[in-house]
Amino acid sequence: MDNIEKIEELLKKRNGIITTSEVEDLGINSRILTRMIERGIIERVARGIYISVDTIEDTYFTTQAICKKGIFSHETALYFHDLCDRTPIKFQLTVPSNYNNISIKNSNYQFFYLKEELYNVGIIEMKTLYGNKVKVYDLERTICDIIRNKKKIEIALFTDAMKRYAERKDRNSIKLHKYAKLFNIENEVRKYLEVLL
Repeated sequence: MDNIEKIEELLKKRNGIITTSEVEDLGINSRILTRMIERGIIERVARGIYISVDTIEDTYFTTQAICKKGIFSHETALYFHDLCDRTPIKFQLTVPSNYNNISIKNSNYQFFYLKEELYNVGIIEMKTLYGNKVKVYDLERTICDIIRNKKKIEIALFTDAMKRYAERKDRNSIKLHKYAKLFNIENEVRKYLEVLL
């Protein structure tokens, strides 16, 4: 098996997406990727990230491959948790307050910065529509985030998300109150839950 075949095998295992570091981990010089681009086997979608030409780009996965510390949050997390119907216009990600995200700054992204101990609260993995795993804040953390940023969210979206959360059988009120205490929003959370539950 030559190097191109090895990379093609890796592409099959990784849903058509590979990174330069994964190729180098196989002991293959990354220059082979340039040859594969020239032959029309793969495309470069971002620095160090490639997809096979017959693969549709998974922008959620690509975003996190570029912004490794970014956790999908706020309205983007609402979408992952089926708390809203519309696909996010911008990807909203939370990063540590000291994180340098210069490589991903453009109009498709909105960043929220938090100190490390709050940034780490409620991180889970979820699958995208293409089967790739990405990091998203869990259900209760997402509810806390939208309550904390209520003034920046459309009222209809906020109201719908809160109603959907209240109807969920998998909601965890104990966890929600624990997170609310951490984020110092206990009164707001209590107020919304009293109305909805």
